[in-house]
Amino acid sequence: MLTIASEAPVKGTASAPPTRRLPVPWVWAAGLFLLYATVAVRRHQLLRTTGYDLGIFEQAVRAYAELRAPVAPLRGEGFNLLGDHFHPLLAALAPLYRLWPSPLCLLLAQSALLALAVVPLARRAGDVLGPAAAHTVAAGYGLSWGVASAAAFDFHEVALAVPLLSFSLEALARRRWRQAVAWAAPLLLVKEDLGFTLAAVGAYIAIKGPRRLGLGTAAVGVLGSLLEVKVLLPAFNPGGGYAHAGNLAEAQGSLLSTLAHAPLDVLRPEAKAVTLILVFAPSALLALRSPLALIAVPTLGWRLLSENGFHWGTSFHYSAILMPVVFAGLVDALGDKSRRELRAVLATVLAVTAVLIPSFPLAQLAQRATWRTTPHIEAARALLARIPDGATVAASNRLAPQLTARCTVVLFPTFPVGGELYRYDVPRIPAPTAAWIVHDERAPEAWPYPSGHWPYPIERQRAELEAATRTYGYEVVARRDGITLLRRKSGG
Repeated sequence: MLTIASEAPVKGTASAPPTRRLPVPWVWAAGLFLLYATVAVRRHQLLRTTGYDLGIFEQAVRAYAELRAPVAPLRGEGFNLLGDHFHPLLAALAPLYRLWPSPLCLLLAQSALLALAVVPLARRAGDVLGPAAAHTVAAGYGLSWGVASAAAFDFHEVALAVPLLSFSLEALARRRWRQAVAWAAPLLLVKEDLGFTLAAVGAYIAIKGPRRLGLGTAAVGVLGSLLEVKVLLPAFNPGGGYAHAGNLAEAQGSLLSTLAHAPLDVLRPEAKAVTLILVFAPSALLALRSPLALIAVPTLGWRLLSENGFHWGTSFHYSAILMPVVFAGLVDALGDKSRRELRAVLATVLAVTAVLIPSFPLAQLAQRATWRTTPHIEAARALLARIPDGATVAASNRLAPQLTARCTVVLFPTFPVGGELYRYDVPRIPAPTAAWIVHDERAPEAWPYPSGHWPYPIERQRAELEAATRTYGYEVVARRDGITLLRRKSGG
């Protein structure tokens, strides 16, 4: 039976040696890896992964593994993915991919990275609050909706940041300031907005520790992000700008007006307020009592001020980076609680975790459909197997990541057009140029996207498929269960 330390622990002390003798954090990491990997791999087997984003990231990592620039044809012809988001640390996965060239390599790497982040969180909880707290924090983080949503949606570069920030937070709690900076500094190489998270780590150090180190870290973080957004990303982007500038909220006429409206914009529409509450709900909201919660501000800030509705909700991968902050803040906030209070809080955390699980992706493991391979999936696999290795293929979004390890893949119908990622109303879709086309007219699994076809309505997709045979020189190789396989005619 788990026990809680009999006396209120003092912050910063090691009051529970048993968590060192028993590798509790690493056991949790191993278990969570298996959990996340099961969800991710099964989703891929069920054709629930997508070209946007698993296929894109696999194309980039595959290019690194082949010692090429990270060009992702799915993102656009000749598009260097460093012009989309700034994530050169992705190259660290290239050796693994070289050994195992498969989308599953990326999915398992992400599962391992997300699971690894539990180690410093559980270790700190055990040292400060005792074994029961170590298990509770591990379960709370590992089963949290933010991590679950990331583990169950393709692959994303933010997975590299989650353990880095988690280890940095542990170092901050132990007042090992330089170690905290060393762990957080690589965030600059994961994504362009994470320089501001590095700056938040620096601000915390400036308040709690050596001021010069903190201010210097904050300056490097801010300047690094600005350099990436203003100089490096436009330099790699074929259009010469920041690809996601359209997500930034438009000014309200003046700087003063924009600042005045910002508090209201953060909470409108209501999905933003719901997400803001749910971010801290796994800690029973107690993480808000800790100064460490300030490290979540940069990520929450850009998401809630974004014009992209996907950033406001609980789906996708956007909240994974926040979960280590929430649970590090929880441990910090519990350091002065009595035994009775601690026990009540830990029970509440477990209750909240249990209540939220059915609404988020880990619940898929309990659904019968997750373990059933349908005739449609079998038909897709049979037709995809007819495409030779090394071919150029235009594929539906859900079929693309089934091919990116062995073919050069773009979307069908052509998207994006002219590099305009957020434009779907193009008057004319360019003709396909790939040797093969494979199209699935079935409405895909909705989560995490809204129901329906993407990137164009099904009527337009059917029209483009018909034009491929009537106008663009393709012939039908096979049709089965709503899936059509086309090949360009010789000399076509």
